[in-house]
Amino acid sequence: MSDGVRMYSAGPLSVIALILLIALIILIIPLIFFGLAGAAFTRLGFSWIAALAVVLLMLFGSFVNIPLYRIKRDMVRVDTMELSFASQPVWETEISLNLGGAVIPVAVSAYLLYQAIPVVGSDLFLSVGAGIIIVALIAWVSTRTVPGYGLRAPLFLPGLAAILCGILLAGETGLQAGVIAFVAGTVGILLGSGIAQIPRIRDMEVPSVSIGGTGMFGAIFLACILSALIA
Repeated sequence: MSDGVRMYSAGPLSVIALILLIALIILIIPLIFFGLAGAAFTRLGFSWIAALAVVLLMLFGSFVNIPLYRIKRDMVRVDTMELSFASQPVWETEISLNLGGAVIPVAVSAYLLYQAIPVVGSDLFLSVGAGIIIVALIAWVSTRTVPGYGLRAPLFLPGLAAILCGILLAGETGLQAGVIAFVAGTVGILLGSGIAQIPRIRDMEVPSVSIGGTGMFGAIFLACILSALIA
């Protein structure tokens, strides 16, 4: 009887079972995520199919950017030998609008307002407007410019601010609070972390900036999910 380390062969069936288990885990995790996200959106009045459609459209739409215009940055070149000055373009930055992080959330926000106004009343506009301003200011202050990357909004702060705005402005949790938080979170982040940051883009050496896309999509998506949970 030897005292050395013994090696056992797992066998082909064990290897296949392990691969199937890993594949199952990889499939289950997204399904759980979609289920939780879909359940959150159903609290806003969406059906399960519509809720999952919105979640999927936002996720897949995050890969689509709609070009808007380009910002060109010029630098003065000085030729010391001839003492001449010339203006030469150094780089340009393309400004685009993200489908999943900007277009779809704004469309959903408009739909929620359209559905909620007959139930809640026109005073909802004042609450939503106040929420948008508060979240936009917080997003504007907390958004950072990263050299070589672009704009980066904080992941949780705008969404939490939108939730607080929804509860405080509505006076309670429920559909009104959820709508206020959803619209304030999405539109507020787009304004504060995106549109209001455009003047700072001129000083950034980045090829493109996507409003609602890279650096902002995570914050917007979480704001949508978190706001739906208080509806």
